[in-house]
Amino acid sequence: MPEGDTIWRTARALDQALGGRVLVRFEAPRLTFRAFPAGTVVEGAAATGKHCLVHFDDGRTLRTHMRMTGSWHLYRPGERWRHRASAMRALVEVDEWAAVCFAAPDVELSGRAAIAAATDHLGPDLCRPDADIDDAVRRLAALSPPGRPIGEALLDQRVAAGIGNLFKSEACFACGIDPFTPIDRLDVETRHRLLTVAAEQLRTALAGGARPAFVYGRRDRPCRRCGTSIEWAAQGEHRRGTYWCPTCQPGLPS
Repeated sequence: MPEGDTIWRTARALDQALGGRVLVRFEAPRLTFRAFPAGTVVEGAAATGKHCLVHFDDGRTLRTHMRMTGSWHLYRPGERWRHRASAMRALVEVDEWAAVCFAAPDVELSGRAAIAAATDHLGPDLCRPDADIDDAVRRLAALSPPGRPIGEALLDQRVAAGIGNLFKSEACFACGIDPFTPIDRLDVETRHRLLTVAAEQLRTALAGGARPAFVYGRRDRPCRRCGTSIEWAAQGEHRRGTYWCPTCQPGLPS
């Protein structure tokens, strides 16, 4: 699943290419929908957590969630696509650009209220500079059963939107926390610090800075800080990969 900064960059590129332009063609082969009126304008695109939204001036919004397989591409009209046409899930074309969504498993074209219902459960979007970290800390406690590992909880988009495997692993490393530590063993200050660090890392990457690269993707390679071999394990119900340094991120004493 893409990290939040990736979805924000995608939405920004779509907004720049499509925003304010008249819709020339729209296709969504797996959806049933009424045709857009002639002269419909693409109002723009935006990200809400890991949902990418394209708004039209007839009151409808196209919502896509990439999960593990989806991606958006921009092409000039007539330019050859880099993926098979059969993988196309949505196409939004204006005079100068064709935006094509490939292989996204979650695609919806609905009115604003229905789209809001699909995203209202999300916690504060950590890519936003005004993200409410205190609210995310409250949600972390309210939505996590006792014993839930912090690494698993950080991926819960109801707690805070935008964190994926990379920023989960890197935020835990930056704070020196074993990602398998149960939430109820971390005090409020530590929880707040973790979410603050994750938000800072996401915003730095979104602004064009480097993503942190201390542990993620470095299984069995030496820790950049101490030289210990980085460990990896699947975590949570969906078996999401987690990386950590057992020396820099020691578990709490039992």
